[in-house]
Amino acid sequence: MSTRTLLIGMDGATFTILDEFTRSAEGEAPVMPYLAKMLANGVKSKLLSTPNPLTPPAWVSLMTGRSPGHHGVYDFIRAEERGDDVFFTLYDARDCRTETIWSIASRQDRRIAALNFPFTAPPAKDIDGVMVPGFIPWRHLRRNTRPKGFYDRLKALPGFEAKELAWDFDQEKQALDELSDGDREAWVSYHLPREMQWFRIAEFVLREDAPDLLAVMFDGVDKIQHQAWQFIDPSLEPAEPSEYFVRMRKLCLEYFRQLDGFIEQLVEAAPEDVQVFLASDHGFTATTEVMRINTFLESKGYLSWKEMPDTEAARRREDSMFANLDWADTSAYCRTPSSNGITIRVRGDDGSGGIDPADYEAFRAKLVADLEDWTDPETGERYISEIHRREDVFPGSAMNDAPDLLLVLRDHGFVSIKNKQPAVEPREDAAGTHHPDGVLIGWGKGIRQGVELGRRRIEDVAAILLHSLGLSVPEDFEGRVPEEMFDLAYLEAHPIVEGPATRKVGDDTAGAAMGEDEKDKLMAQLQMLGYME
Repeated sequence: MSTRTLLIGMDGATFTILDEFTRSAEGEAPVMPYLAKMLANGVKSKLLSTPNPLTPPAWVSLMTGRSPGHHGVYDFIRAEERGDDVFFTLYDARDCRTETIWSIASRQDRRIAALNFPFTAPPAKDIDGVMVPGFIPWRHLRRNTRPKGFYDRLKALPGFEAKELAWDFDQEKQALDELSDGDREAWVSYHLPREMQWFRIAEFVLREDAPDLLAVMFDGVDKIQHQAWQFIDPSLEPAEPSEYFVRMRKLCLEYFRQLDGFIEQLVEAAPEDVQVFLASDHGFTATTEVMRINTFLESKGYLSWKEMPDTEAARRREDSMFANLDWADTSAYCRTPSSNGITIRVRGDDGSGGIDPADYEAFRAKLVADLEDWTDPETGERYISEIHRREDVFPGSAMNDAPDLLLVLRDHGFVSIKNKQPAVEPREDAAGTHHPDGVLIGWGKGIRQGVELGRRRIEDVAAILLHSLGLSVPEDFEGRVPEEMFDLAYLEAHPIVEGPATRKVGDDTAGAAMGEDEKDKLMAQLQMLGYME
């Protein structure tokens, strides 16, 4: 057995940066010379993310070939309304309603290895191969790693450190939306050895286990760009850079050089006939203003803030991650910054707060009109450039779990849900935020050379990987294999085949769920990255 397909995930990677880092400038070698070689001898394409270009729905779509309206994962946080209260918890793998490529390949005699992908814990019981989930506390790595005993094999690796492998709460809890210069520098430095841990595991699995499909995801790209975008985006470089700017940019470039080395070593260690695919869940850009959506909704009478006493406990609640609202007097609100959506409260059979179901369409139309009328007084430009109804962007059996309206801000930023004035405020410095266009790169046997394709959808990646493994593409996949990615001789020998639909997903997980204290810690980390407040 040998590895025939290699997937390298780069959370948040964008051609805005990769094109810059793969070019030679003024006689200097590119920051990422191996990636430059792959681009020159392979295929590239922008990769359109999910309607809300966010880590959870996007990676799950990449892993399932299905859109959020079918797989049902929309955010980091899942909310449930019960009467006049709302309860929040973290999504995990059990919330995904569709089969993943890890299971699809496993049940067709292909061994897989999936390393550091979010929402793969608890792992499915039918996985044939290796799974080391991402986005979980390090204390949960052993019980959620498959197969049994593999974690002990990892512990024998030189330099293995579980606390570096997972998100280190003690390291990251100090970081807030606005970092000091020293904290920001430490934040970037922290991800250098952390990514090294995942690389060493991937290299070990490739060498010792040689699965048919090896997939590893490096998430430092996203985390660094969130906190250090101003030092990475060439368009934001000041005319006279400060000493701190020069030092920070050098540190960021060191990370991308290291990542390029990881890519090179993994590709070179794989068999000569391997097919390599690099993909990101979304792209990146700059956000320049703070949009306090619930402040705006309150001004229009759609919600009321909960009155709190002047106590320390009350102030902590006001600064927590979720909107602190008077639910009985709230008809529309935004749950989390990362959702970029508005939920309409519809009265249930218990007579709890919200609008009458018969008034839904008229209410939503008025809400859309109010949002469209919210404009910049200086330019007349709408603050919210796009407003989508959920049935238009999230069709499927899981549609009713989506926000009623999805918002796209004019700078692609995440909304704020804080009870603060003013509703719109410029940021002191540009910050990194998600953009819908991620990256897709293909390289290796049977893949065309030096070709740029039209934009593909993130759901296509799952179909591409199954085809590369010599498997059919399930008929219920939304993703498709782009024929123009492969040369004619390869396609003749390996035609694209549609196969049976995916299997129904039930309670087929075998790992352990997180405790409430650990969920709270993960939420604190999401707060640091700006997904929560």
